[in-house]
Amino acid sequence: MTPTSNAEQRVGRSDISIVGEINPDLILYGIPRDLEEDRETLANGFTLTLGSSSAILAHNLSLLGTKVSLTSCIGSDIFGELCCRLLHAAGVELSRVVHAREGVGTGVTLILPLSASRRILTYPGAMFEMGIGDLDIEYLATARHFHVSSLFLHRKLLPDIPALFREMKHRGLTTSLDTNDDPAQKWGSSVEELLPMVDILFCTEQELVRIARINDLESAARSLSAKLPVLVVKRGPQGASVYAKGLNQHVDALSVTVVDTVGAGDSFDAGFLHQWLHGAPLDRCLAFGNVTGAFSVTRSGGTESFQDRSYRERFFSEHWNETEQVV
Repeated sequence: MTPTSNAEQRVGRSDISIVGEINPDLILYGIPRDLEEDRETLANGFTLTLGSSSAILAHNLSLLGTKVSLTSCIGSDIFGELCCRLLHAAGVELSRVVHAREGVGTGVTLILPLSASRRILTYPGAMFEMGIGDLDIEYLATARHFHVSSLFLHRKLLPDIPALFREMKHRGLTTSLDTNDDPAQKWGSSVEELLPMVDILFCTEQELVRIARINDLESAARSLSAKLPVLVVKRGPQGASVYAKGLNQHVDALSVTVVDTVGAGDSFDAGFLHQWLHGAPLDRCLAFGNVTGAFSVTRSGGTESFQDRSYRERFFSEHWNETEQVV
């Protein structure tokens, strides 16, 4: 690991250190649910954009005004270069991004949106390569908060993530985790081991029942929320809920024209964490996360809406009451 000087710690201090994956999303629109074999199928739209849960979170959180550093692993290729260029333009600090061994490319996700769902195909690439030896622990610990996304996509790092969270808590950082899906559908012991070191757990309803191993949503939420300070459940068109100290608060989804739901959950996390890191109460964090999640779906991909500053300012002036803003 690379040592970090005291001067660099002072200058480079971030509000949040994120460890996660970086890859682009290739999104093909207008694809039928059933694809015929050996036939050429035409799409009616295409987007190549910054993807991956960690990168979307870092990008959008930075544009909201939170100081973000992202540690990751990419290939020495055009996809890795593209993603880092977009993250750098958004103000994300990338000095601890490393390159995978020769021959391993940056991961890529192909998304095929359907009418009410989507198919997601991912080549893991470099995201499977990052291990604990690629992390600068001293640098991560200079932030106030530590976050990991896409827990199960970090195959090499996964066995060391509980110890990493334990170290961050020992250093005085608050922590959060968004597991995202487990492609293997095993939902192993990693989450259970992590919960004592997690301050905020983000999950969808589907992830909630798998993590808790309880099929009833509310029973699963009660069981899981008893094990950590804050549980945030993202419910898609039904809004979002937060469980903390035995209480449950809910906010309904905003009514917007949905163009693309890719990255909506990561954008929600960005809004919630932005307010939480600036001292807002949980109901305000939940409401703002709902606004940022809704904002994300109004354009293709998970970051396209955030990149347009004038559009961003216009949307938030309409949907977020200035008198209620914390920052």
